[in-house]
Amino acid sequence: MRKVWVYWFVLCLFAILKVEAQSSLDKPSSELEYKHPIPFHPKRYICQFIEEPIIIDGKLESKEWASASWTEDFVDIEGSLKSIPSLQTKAKMAWDSQYFYVGAILYDPHIWATLTERDAIMYHDDDFEIFIDPDGDGHNYLEFEMNAFNAIWDLLMLYPYYIDDGRNYLMNYDIRGIKSAVHIEGSINQPDDQDKYWSVEVAIPWQTFEDLMVRGGIPETGDQWRINFSRVDWTMSIEDDRYTKVKKKNRPLPEANWVWSPIGYINMHKPELWGYVQFEKEAGVQFKEREIEKVKWGLWQIYYQLKECHKSNITCRASQVSLPTVDISDYSFEPSIDVSENGFHISVQGKKEEILTLNDKGKLEIRSTKK
Repeated sequence: MRKVWVYWFVLCLFAILKVEAQSSLDKPSSELEYKHPIPFHPKRYICQFIEEPIIIDGKLESKEWASASWTEDFVDIEGSLKSIPSLQTKAKMAWDSQYFYVGAILYDPHIWATLTERDAIMYHDDDFEIFIDPDGDGHNYLEFEMNAFNAIWDLLMLYPYYIDDGRNYLMNYDIRGIKSAVHIEGSINQPDDQDKYWSVEVAIPWQTFEDLMVRGGIPETGDQWRINFSRVDWTMSIEDDRYTKVKKKNRPLPEANWVWSPIGYINMHKPELWGYVQFEKEAGVQFKEREIEKVKWGLWQIYYQLKECHKSNITCRASQVSLPTVDISDYSFEPSIDVSENGFHISVQGKKEEILTLNDKGKLEIRSTKK
């Protein structure tokens, strides 16, 4: 008799859990929503054209850098959710007819590195990283990393890691004609002294981007690209006159991730959250806020809602989505949302003559409706 009661109790419990699970599939619209963990304010930067090429020596002292402003100091990748980084980092950018230039200075009293081969997993050392999505479609973007030895790792990301479990990168991808250099104000791998900083310079040829966007190659004046920078910094100690990563339970402590434009998550692979770099040839030009970027962010907020369901193998209905506020005068954000068990597709008419679409693979496309 006791076994019968246990059996019925298990059945009842299973029924309750099944009802609760089913109710999670049919969430009311007020429960299916997205709130970004930090205010959505990607950094802005005006990248000035220069007439003479920069000599790449890592020193950032050539006169061509004089017109380039510094970015704000880097912050934690989670932004205001974490404290200000213990070490200062800042960058600057420039461009000419041949290259996109990046310079950065990384203050550090103890500069170290171990990796010397190209395409080693560079973030196992302290490193500096560049991410570039020229057309802002969320796919086909560059990742470049370098350490204090000027060892580099360059790869092409086909799409972000979180999209699926497929191989999403080309590890054997090399940026042809890239130039990079490091200058060390101090010493490297010498624990018995105090260093000041290491600075880097990188020159990326424009032909690198020819196959990564619809109108590839060199940008036009006023174009805006999605770009971000990251600094990886490990917690180190000195043992037997050598730098050693501090460990807990036989594993190194998590590395710090300091960035130019904060993400809100510990994940650099969210191109839609990177900063905006506007290319200009005239001095004094202001950054142009573009209404279409607000429309894009509206689509991404819907994407995050549906992706949360999709990755849990739940098919949420379009009617469950909470539409975000898109603050554009004389414009109504009215997206079309197509959801199935295989994925989803979101599209919306922009304020001008264009249709924006975003699918479950995180691919953003813009199509003009002009005849």
